[in-house]
Amino acid sequence: MPAVDAASIEAGFTAAGMPAVLAREVLEAFTQAKRRFYLNDFMPNAVEGGRFSEAVLRVMQWATTGKFTPLADPKFKADTVITTLANLPAGTHPESIRLHIPRAVRVIYDIRNKRNTAHLSDGIDPNFQDASIVVAVLGWVLAELVRLHHSVTANAAQAMIDALVSREVPLIQVFDGKPRLLKTIGASDHVLILVYWAGDAGVDRRELTKWLPPKMQTNVVRTLKSLHDKHLLHLTDSLVRITIPGQRDVEARKLIEPT
Repeated sequence: MPAVDAASIEAGFTAAGMPAVLAREVLEAFTQAKRRFYLNDFMPNAVEGGRFSEAVLRVMQWATTGKFTPLADPKFKADTVITTLANLPAGTHPESIRLHIPRAVRVIYDIRNKRNTAHLSDGIDPNFQDASIVVAVLGWVLAELVRLHHSVTANAAQAMIDALVSREVPLIQVFDGKPRLLKTIGASDHVLILVYWAGDAGVDRRELTKWLPPKMQTNVVRTLKSLHDKHLLHLTDSLVRITIPGQRDVEARKLIEPT
């Protein structure tokens, strides 16, 4: 599928009539929460979904009434909006708008607002548990919004969301759309970090080669094959994607840190 970024999804939302301020708020809140999660920052204020949820509920207001509570209005009450949507007559709006999305948002609010009040001392990190389900729900909600406002199938919507977020890597700075590592590192780790940064969608082989320093470009085929054979990357004819062992290797060795 074509390259997907936040701008293209935002353009699709606004083309469908969604107010630009809401489209932008939804996407910025989503990408921020996902990037913090990729950095293993599981504290409530980092991956809490509140900003995203309140933006989404305003989208539901707009979809059902043509109006929405301004983002800066302190009188906005999520519970009131969720109840109002649930009480709309069946058949007046899609079930996702009336029920499914608001209920998903309710899950996010309940987890983040009630955390640390009922967790047992069982050795399991509640921050990771909570953050994992929150980011999963965020992804489902955004995919559902894409499905509703981009006129695509559920599978296509999810594929767009999977391709949306590059992992935040402090070691990388982007110049003119091209990622650059901020310290000298071996070719294999250099490649692994770049593919990690590219996210679940992976990166085209030719594009990846352009990202590398000239000296590393010469042996890129050999480097990729070595990483593939170690099960750290998965190669197709045109695409390079990181595997789960590859992700764990990058994170365990703290390769994404700048020092």
